[in-house]
Amino acid sequence: MNNQYLVVTGQNVLLPGSDQPQPATITVNIDTGKITDIQTVYAERSPGGDATFIDAGEKFVLPGLVDAHVHLNEPGRTDWEGFWTGTRAAVAGGITTVVDMPLNSIPPTTTLQNLEIKRQTAQGQCWADVGFWGGVIPGNQASCAFETAGLKPLVAAGVKGFKCFLIESGVEEFPCVSEHDLHAHMQELQDQSTVLLFHAELEGDSCSVKNHEEHDPTAYQTFLSSRPQELEANAISLITVLQEKYSSLRCHIVHLSASSALPIIRAARSRGLNLTVETCFHYLCLSADDIPDGRPEFKCCPPIRSESNRDALWEALIDGTIDCVVSDHSPCVAELKKFEEGNIMTAWGGINSLGFGLSLLWTEGQKRGISLRQIIRWTSEETAKHAGLSSSKGQLSVGYDGDLIIWDPAAEFKVSKELFHFKNKFSAYEGMVLNGVVQQTILRGRVAYDRAQNGFDGLTPIGKLL
Repeated sequence: MNNQYLVVTGQNVLLPGSDQPQPATITVNIDTGKITDIQTVYAERSPGGDATFIDAGEKFVLPGLVDAHVHLNEPGRTDWEGFWTGTRAAVAGGITTVVDMPLNSIPPTTTLQNLEIKRQTAQGQCWADVGFWGGVIPGNQASCAFETAGLKPLVAAGVKGFKCFLIESGVEEFPCVSEHDLHAHMQELQDQSTVLLFHAELEGDSCSVKNHEEHDPTAYQTFLSSRPQELEANAISLITVLQEKYSSLRCHIVHLSASSALPIIRAARSRGLNLTVETCFHYLCLSADDIPDGRPEFKCCPPIRSESNRDALWEALIDGTIDCVVSDHSPCVAELKKFEEGNIMTAWGGINSLGFGLSLLWTEGQKRGISLRQIIRWTSEETAKHAGLSSSKGQLSVGYDGDLIIWDPAAEFKVSKELFHFKNKFSAYEGMVLNGVVQQTILRGRVAYDRAQNGFDGLTPIGKLL
């Protein structure tokens, strides 16, 4: 595009404050990447002049999605994923912004130096805009000896918040933290404009991860019973206790799967605690009742649970107890999934899904009376807010980034390897029939993906580091 403006018009544009798509015409200044004008009319022809014109017709125009929980794994584990492949998968699914987790890259994003290594590696590779979470591990809080050590320099450098584990992460370079560790970290962060994210599973005297060596390791039920809901409830109970002491620091539960923890969350909110919660596409769209044995592609931690548990998560999402929905795209190489032996107990835990979330929620949500407005709130508005991006991302408004997607809600497709733009071509969703197809993805006024042009023909990565 050599013109200064992009004009996108359509009969079904989802604007903030409106529950239903409506006719609208959006103008984006390509130089600044910002939306400069929105008219609530459908323009049947190009305004001409220095504008590139896209007529979406009856297709829907939506804000670009913000996926605030993605593992891109670069540098260090680039056979698992990378910035190039991961962000291509994102824009193919209408995701214009991803926020990269501090693990499973080597090094993890736990120091200012490591953040700079990650940023340098990402340069020129990103098809979507990319932000970064920092990591909290034992000993990386501030010390008097080193001014550049600790977490505050990472906040100043732009990380969107910090993630920690209350149970072993699965990679040695990112150990879990104890309650004792957390006091030092939360003390350092409580006066900062940031958030502390928790992988909320916690072993205790009454509950631990069970090896179940005497049971069939290929049976999904063996794995499910090894990670009981009590692990999540224990962790969230501890987090709420800590919040009473460090009340100014927002805490966030990543990938909630246990419905038994919902009363603890609701009670914490009723006491005024600043607690937010996400769940994932796989907990809303898959059920343990339907997972075959010997299929490690369905393994993730915490696990996909029962149908009744899934229903309770949907109810909590609808009533606002759960704030947002993310992918937790956590890939690995096929060898680590143990496909040949089907050993779920020893396989790497993680679901490959980047780019399919909008179709998944739309397909499942239609069965439950969910509106497109709700889906966009959960996957764009609230995720942008969670990642500190709500002044520029997550809605089609004047002054916001010109991130939008043209989407066909009626188009149907079968999930297959040919559609996987992420690096390792397997997924728990393979074979599912879904509704809703992204036709084009626009990032700050420029085309980042075009299905009519084989996705990426003639395009180059234009993503920024946030």
